[in-house]
Amino acid sequence: MQEYVLTVPPDCEGKRLDIFLSESAEGLSRSAAQQLCEAGQVLCGGQPGAKNLRLKAGGEVRFFLPDPVKLDAFPENIPLEIVYEDEYLVVVNKPQGMVVHPAPGNPDHTLVNALLYHCRGRLSSINGVIRPGIVHRIDKDTSGLLVVAKDDRTHEGLTEQFSCHSIDRIYYAVVHGVPREEEGTVDRPIGRNPNDRKKMCVTEKNARRAVTHYTVVERFRTFSLVRLQLETGRTHQIRVHMASLGHPVAGDPVYGPARGVKGLHGQCLHAAVLGFIHPVSGKHLLFETPLPGYFSDFLARLRKGETYGSV
Repeated sequence: MQEYVLTVPPDCEGKRLDIFLSESAEGLSRSAAQQLCEAGQVLCGGQPGAKNLRLKAGGEVRFFLPDPVKLDAFPENIPLEIVYEDEYLVVVNKPQGMVVHPAPGNPDHTLVNALLYHCRGRLSSINGVIRPGIVHRIDKDTSGLLVVAKDDRTHEGLTEQFSCHSIDRIYYAVVHGVPREEEGTVDRPIGRNPNDRKKMCVTEKNARRAVTHYTVVERFRTFSLVRLQLETGRTHQIRVHMASLGHPVAGDPVYGPARGVKGLHGQCLHAAVLGFIHPVSGKHLLFETPLPGYFSDFLARLRKGETYGSV
């Protein structure tokens, strides 16, 4: 991790933090600056700075960037389930087990590699050569819908909708246990786990507000099927929030019980609905995909009365 320190000059008085960073830090786009702010990697006066924070002249802005890792994303002929496509964007139904973009330990066979082949390299450049077109992500072992931008104008339009929480995102999950309430809202801030930087947790320290609405759809002996609607989109949000309620997502190897669930290879979590305003046409688009095989098979076993233990 590399640390950088900037002092706000007089002519930047009142400027937004994300704009100041993108103009002052070489090679840092506004979108990347916003992501750093949301990850708690930008400090103003020693406190995490929101992307829309108005700066004061003479103030100190300290930010952290990961050490550079040389990776080259290249096209791979990997089959994709394309739900929608036009000249500006693509909506993909990502299978469980596929990583979204290359990273150390996962240099290839990712969604980005497949998209570079499918779109013949025509993807937005805002997130650089490793994450071209990627506006938002879902975890490797979460299946479901993702929208990908083919040009920077579309990318910026979609990013703005994610930033103001106007995107429709509905997930389905099987969770351990049976919640008492039929529906509820989890409004708990999420930040990095101080004991394990690879994990997130509910915390007040260096955290961002996170809101998840849930509804119990079906109850079983030791599990429940829930419908989840995201109001915000923090890293591992659903997995952390449901675990904080005592109902971790079935099959979750990070936030669930140490003993896994037979037949599940990763969390039973599916991004089923995605809706947004098309940044170019202005039309509202809404997409829905059915539960994948691994998910529906597990439900079928639960409906037959099979039990797997609970937390």
